[in-house]
Amino acid sequence: MAKVTIAEVPKHLDEEVTIGAWIANKRSSGKIAFLQLRDGTGFIQGVVVKADVSEEVFQTAKTITQESSLYATGIVQKDERSPFGYELQIKKLEVLHHSVDYPITPKEHGTEFLMDHRHLWLRSKRQHAVMKVRNEIIRATYEFFNQNGFVKVDPPILTGSAPEGTTELFATKYFDEDAYLSQSGQLYMEAAAMALGKVFSFGPTFRAEKSKTRRHLIEFWMIEPEMAFVEFDESLQVQEEYVSFLVQSVLKNCPLELKTLGRDVSKLETITAPFPRITYDDALKLLHEKGFDDIEWGDDFGAPHETAIAESYDKPVFITHYPTTLKPFYMQPDKNRQEVVLCADLIAPEGYGEIIGGSERIHDYDLLKQRLEEHGLEMAAYKWYLELSQYGAVPHSGFGLGLERTVAWLSGVEHVRETIPFPRLLNRLYP
Repeated sequence: MAKVTIAEVPKHLDEEVTIGAWIANKRSSGKIAFLQLRDGTGFIQGVVVKADVSEEVFQTAKTITQESSLYATGIVQKDERSPFGYELQIKKLEVLHHSVDYPITPKEHGTEFLMDHRHLWLRSKRQHAVMKVRNEIIRATYEFFNQNGFVKVDPPILTGSAPEGTTELFATKYFDEDAYLSQSGQLYMEAAAMALGKVFSFGPTFRAEKSKTRRHLIEFWMIEPEMAFVEFDESLQVQEEYVSFLVQSVLKNCPLELKTLGRDVSKLETITAPFPRITYDDALKLLHEKGFDDIEWGDDFGAPHETAIAESYDKPVFITHYPTTLKPFYMQPDKNRQEVVLCADLIAPEGYGEIIGGSERIHDYDLLKQRLEEHGLEMAAYKWYLELSQYGAVPHSGFGLGLERTVAWLSGVEHVRETIPFPRLLNRLYP
């Protein structure tokens, strides 16, 4: 007989197979037992009928405990009532390990309890579904950029300076020098773009930001493309095509997971390029019309403002041309209006906030040097970055997409702590 995974079960209809699995849940009556089996690839119901198996097998089915591991052998059958569409008519059970007093039971548990047991909470059906959506976004990211001629480049995690000039960094010693955990690979990716044309990175970033909102993590993963000879409007087109590709890939390849999560897919099915665009100035007017009278030109938008703006659209919306004073030193000013920069934040619908930040980058040496000085940044630390605009400078653009916020939006979960296997939060470094 074949040893198969649950994901492979549809290929073995009416065949006898063996599945290595854990007991996610169970229920039984006098003559029948239902075992909810999981193996990492999916979930399937195993049915044990007393009249069809030995007394030993039936007693095992009745007494087996949650999260015990076993081999289940049986016949694959169709089951229209199951979200998966199949079930296993079990003939034999071989217990590998009896789990005793598994702490996460089918009852309700508080968030802190579940976070303390994150290593076990990951096994639940809901968390499994979120991780599968995350995996699909990562897979689709590589597919999109590979199809569009991008080269994957890995920037360093340890850096000698702050890419955005912020103080919200994790400092460490690098032998006898000061070093920081990267908050962005962008500057290094710009260097890579000058060598390879179109590049992207995918890796962890760190922000020592004391935020407790549902959108913030201390450690999170970013996808950061940079493109030589690409100007602002062209970059926006890449961004909306990329996000559309992610959404359609998740809809196509994760239907069962989205159903498990109770996601309203009708809200995702309309997400196709192009996306609406609104300038910072017009967004400010819209906010005033919605009753946000206390925000003035030059103020940054917070979560309530982004949500209010997004409510006016059924797709993600670009907010463009922010005041220069709000943005990092490297953003290219609008040639017709120096007080704003050629940048955009992409705001997701349904209150999920900013998922992309991007801009055209400054490629004029004198202006870049001036901006570094205005931001009070140490010139020696950025000597290499300045040299990019000394030797063959070209217009170039890039952006960063936050993976966890995107997972939260597409899967419909409330808090980003559920979108990463082991979240690092303001007060959480365990497990």
